[in-house]
Formats: sequence, C-alpha cells, structure tokens
Amino acid sequence: MATPMKIMVLAGGPDREREVSLQSGRQVADALRSLGHTVYERDVLPDDLSAIDDAQKLNVSAVFPALHGPWGEGGPLQVLLEEAGLPFVGCTQDAARLCMNKWATKQRLADKHLPTAEAELIQPGQKRTLPAPVVIKALDEGSSIGLAICHTEAEAEGACDALFEDHGRLMVERFIAGKELTVGILDDPLNGEPTALPPIQIVPATAFYDYEAKYTREDTRYQFDIDMPAACLDLVVDAAVSAYRALGCRHLARIDFIVDPQFNSYILEANTMPGFTSHSLVPKAAKRMRLDFPALCERLVKLAAG
Repeated sequence: MATPMKIMVLAGGPDREREVSLQSGRQVADALRSLGHTVYERDVLPDDLSAIDDAQKLNVSAVFPALHGPWGEGGPLQVLLEEAGLPFVGCTQDAARLCMNKWATKQRLADKHLPTAEAELIQPGQKRTLPAPVVIKALDEGSSIGLAICHTEAEAEGACDALFEDHGRLMVERFIAGKELTVGILDDPLNGEPTALPPIQIVPATAFYDYEAKYTREDTRYQFDIDMPAACLDLVVDAAVSAYRALGCRHLARIDFIVDPQFNSYILEANTMPGFTSHSLVPKAAKRMRLDFPALCERLVKLAAG
C-alpha cells in the first residue's frame, strides 16, 4: 500500500448546492479512509474559515474541496486556498472563476472556435433579440438552478421577469433539441495530460435534466451505449478535451453537450468540481474505465499533492 496521507475534505459551504456538497464530501472522505488515509472532514463558510487554518496547522498533504456553486467552486474558496499555500484538488482561482460564469465560458469557447449555441447577455430592462425557443440561465449557478427552458415568447418573458428577481444578468441561449451528453476529463497522473472518460448520455424521465433529476430521482437513465456514429462521438470527446484545455481546467472537469438530430454537437458548460455522490457522472464514467470510487478520489488527491 502507498504511504498514507493526511487529507482535509471540505464540504457544505454557503451555496444553494450545500446539501449535495455535504453528500459529496461524506462519500469522498469515506472512500479515502477505506484506503488507509487520515481524513479530516470540515464545513467551510465565508464567515468561518477555521477549516483552512486547521489544514495549515495539520500540514495536510492536500485539500479536497467538494463544494459546488459560486463561492465554493467559482473562485472565492480557491483564492483562500491559494493564499494559504494549500495544495487542493480542482481548478486554480482563475479557471474556477471563468468556468462558473456561463457567458465568459461561452466567449472563451467561441474564441477557440469550439462549438457552442448562439446566445446573448441581457440585463434588467433589456429586451431579448433571440426569439423563442430559448434557454434562459443565471450566469453563475449550477445544477440547473436558475434555468428555464422556454418554448414560447410568453414563457420567455415570464422566465426573464422571475429570474431577474434574483440575478442581475442573464444569458439567453438558443434552444437546441437533441441528446444530452457529458464527458468527464481527468489529468493523467503520469504526464499531466487531460484524458477523456467514456461519454455518457443522460436520459431524464422529466422534461429536462433538472436538480431533482440530477440528485434525488431514481428514474434518470445514464447510457454508455449511445446511438450515434462513432466518428461523431469522437468529435464530442475531442471537443471536450479541447474545451478543458481552453478553459484552463486542472485535475478534473465535466464538459456537458447537446447533440442535435444531425449530430452537430454544442458545448453547454464546464463543471470544474463535478458531484461525487451516488448519482454523479464522473464517478460512473471512471468506474466504466475500471477506476473505482476510492481509486478515483485517491488519484485526484495525489494530483493535487504533486
């Protein structure tokens, strides 16, 4: 067995995905303990950063921040970890901030000539120019929070009004019907190069892959056998790796796609700290590659520890 490490798993946080984060953190901690590592589990909040102080005092080998949402995944926590000099799993602050902002992500992908749906950014009082059907998204939420799929102009107007109550800016994106795919990416421990995991098609029983379909429902189907030409699937995988590089991701990420009936693929977003629950997609894809959950968590910690 490899030399045991001291690891701090951070979970919880102030974001709307707090409960999912707590589930992820528990499962990551249990997995690492099963391999003989010493694991400390701590909640972390903007007004209670004692966990970061404790990680420094304990001289942990690495921190695993299993947080999801703008504060825990989108840059602020990464700033604190970097300032504390703590090695941690996941993106640096710059990439985390970029990927949490859906509009900034889209602009970076477009600059690199990667496929993404037509979209516009609007503020309160500003009219849409993209006609329905559209998808309206808060810029910095995950897990389909702050998202509305609108098939009519009336639905789009109502969704904008409702979302502007909580968000200062919205992204309006052309709706594309098709298959929803996701591709997990892991850095290779030998050379640091990003490697794609097997793509997964997500088939929700609901109208779309919303928060409940992701985390609580048991009827969402995840398919590795995808009814697409192999060459088209290869293009999706190549685009996922290219997006990972273009966005500056590190250690892991999950790149989400929609593929239309003509097999044109469009990148939807990048998740820099995907879920680590029983429903989560990166662990499912890793298992398909015979990388079980404890080995996946250990691999990520070792990448962070260097």
